[in-house]
Parts: sequence; structure tokens; C-alpha cells
Amino acid sequence: MFRATLETEKKMWDLGAPDRATVTLDNYMFEDGGAQPDGLARLGVKPRRKDVLLVDGSIFLRPEDGDLVRMEARLSKSPSFWTRHVQIVRWYQRFVGVRMPVALESVANVVIAGRSTFRMSYEYETVNSQRVGSPQPRALTARVSQP
Repeated sequence: MFRATLETEKKMWDLGAPDRATVTLDNYMFEDGGAQPDGLARLGVKPRRKDVLLVDGSIFLRPEDGDLVRMEARLSKSPSFWTRHVQIVRWYQRFVGVRMPVALESVANVVIAGRSTFRMSYEYETVNSQRVGSPQPRALTARVSQP
């Protein structure tokens, strides 16, 4: 599944898909969701069209500077007949002034297979040629989900 995810992402970049997915007025309608208990401001995001690159849900911003911290949503269009109702959560952080993803979790209903969960975290050594960390290889560990 990981290899397929990376191949799909490469194809999307090659076709100019990031412009179709940006969080802009061209792609989304926004609704003020107010301040949240964690201090973040919530904005509801509704896609202007059904597209596998667009989401329907919420983005969470730091109120002091409007920086994106987290996105919680479902894909506005299923990526395939086999994969349905995809829920995602993405977390972001700034490194040397550049907003970068730091974690992604998706949960989908897969025909025949049932519920499927995918988790990925990102660690960066450099961003724009500036050292920001020293990621180390990790052993793969299994996690058991509670029903």
C-alpha cells in the first residue's frame, strides 16, 4: 500500500495536481468554526467540486498567525471503487519558515477487506538546505486498534 501511495503522489505532481488541491477560494468555501478548547481556530472547508484531492471537513489554525496546524476531513470523492469513505487527519509544523507535514493518518472502508488504517510520520534532516534534525531508522512496530 505504501508503494502505491507514493506512486499515486508522483503521478499527481507530474500532472500538476497540487494546484487542484490547494486550500484556496478557487477550491473551497470556508466557514468560521470558532475557537476550539485547544486554543486553535477551526475553519470548516467545503470543496467547490468533487475531486479525490479535495476534502470536506475542518482545518485548524493558530489564531495568532493563521498558520495551519491540522486538517481533519474526509475525501470529497472516493479514490476508487474499492476504497470508500476515506477519513484523514494531517498534522503540520514549520521548519525554518516552511510548513511541512509531520504526520498523516487515514482510515478507509475497503470493499471485502473492511476497515483499513494507514499511518505515516515524517522526520526531516534538511529543509531548503538547512539542517533541522537527525532522523534515525526505526524498527517497525505493530499497533493493535480497539474496535
